[in-house]
Amino acid sequence: CSSPIIEHAHHDREANLVYDRKIVYPLSSKQVFVDPAVPESLKNDYVEAVLVLEISAKASAALSRRVFQSILGEQGYANRDLAKQVDAVLQEPDPDKRLPLATRKTIDAIRNFGNFSAHRQQDPITSQVIEVEPEEARWCLEIVRTLFEHYYIIPAADAMKIAELNRKLQQAGKPLAK
Repeated sequence: CSSPIIEHAHHDREANLVYDRKIVYPLSSKQVFVDPAVPESLKNDYVEAVLVLEISAKASAALSRRVFQSILGEQGYANRDLAKQVDAVLQEPDPDKRLPLATRKTIDAIRNFGNFSAHRQQDPITSQVIEVEPEEARWCLEIVRTLFEHYYIIPAADAMKIAELNRKLQQAGKPLAK
């Protein structure tokens, strides 16, 4: 069995050929659980965002942004401009669709980190490119998990509980829960 080593050749300052070696491990060795209530189309990009986090925070944040935008689209916020989707979510008048306050305070962060990863951003003072840090990409993943819970996992669990209650009520000859 060959070892998982990537070798990269480059020239140093004196034009000598130098080989760098790095041990790599297959991404598939890490298991990522996503609740079955989450649509398959969202799971795939989310799992990829988790798996690439240690390799590229930028790629992970970009994938999180993609999942975020897809979630919002599935919830009826179908504008092509993510900033307008975020504004619509933040201004949601329907209390049944409104996100919890803590989530509303953080969802704009994922748009910003996604922009840093997808579009070259520069600090206006230093002119340095603004990079996505690993902790920021992790935060994006946390926000996506919170949205999964709010829009998919909790409603699916509640529907199962109500269905079980209604089965018992029906057996007892009682009116079903509303």
